[in-house]
Amino acid sequence: MLLRSLGAGVSGLKNFQTDLDVIGNNIANVGTTGYKKSRVNFEDTFSQQLQGASTDKNAIQIGLGSEAGSIDNIISGGTIDSTDNPYDLAIDGEGYFLVKDSAGNGFYTRAGDFKLNSNGTGFVNSQGLTLDGVGTAGGGTGDFNSITSFTVAPDGTVTGVSGNTSVPLGAVSVYTFKNPGGLEKTGNSLYLDVPNATGGATKSTTVGTDMKIQQGALEGSNVDLTDEMTNLITAQRAYQANARTITTADDILQELIQLKRN
Repeated sequence: MLLRSLGAGVSGLKNFQTDLDVIGNNIANVGTTGYKKSRVNFEDTFSQQLQGASTDKNAIQIGLGSEAGSIDNIISGGTIDSTDNPYDLAIDGEGYFLVKDSAGNGFYTRAGDFKLNSNGTGFVNSQGLTLDGVGTAGGGTGDFNSITSFTVAPDGTVTGVSGNTSVPLGAVSVYTFKNPGGLEKTGNSLYLDVPNATGGATKSTTVGTDMKIQQGALEGSNVDLTDEMTNLITAQRAYQANARTITTADDILQELIQLKRN
């Protein structure tokens, strides 16, 4: 009995330490553009069966603690804030931007803080990754060197203006997933597609209807500080309670040892 309670208490300490780590990371990213908060789901471990079930009698089982079953990405949208920077883009609705490195490796992001690359041929993010669909560098139809201004329509179409002439510059691509929660975080507000978890990326054909591109705006973090501070208090108290379970079991063991000495 005592060893079981000790083990259960230790498992609780480990799990709520993980919970505190996740909550702390959420709070640290409350101001991170496009950040999606995480949540820990706990599960009970297998139970020791002292007696099996029989007619009109339930089984007698004792649980042996808990474990972290999963850490989920909560993909709800964040607040979209106006920045008046024409290179900033936000997705109002589902979907992710696709950015690629020089080797063609793709990453997905909700952070739309882009800028023009040094050649004036496309948009890049803060890591220098090229935005898919915009300018010749991103697979679009034109570059930005011969225009005076440009607009990004809600459907992602990018159009430049040169004098009285409209210049097509491409279209921002938006990708969706059957299970976007299966995307793996790789840092720098980027996600990596894991097809067997996400169902694979699909280029959306409904940009402008189901979801819209908003120019001159950025999506903020979806972290709610009120929720996170409440979760922090709950996790702290749960951690303390599990620690008390261990100290109580230790006190009883010490009493048994004293009985033996007497």
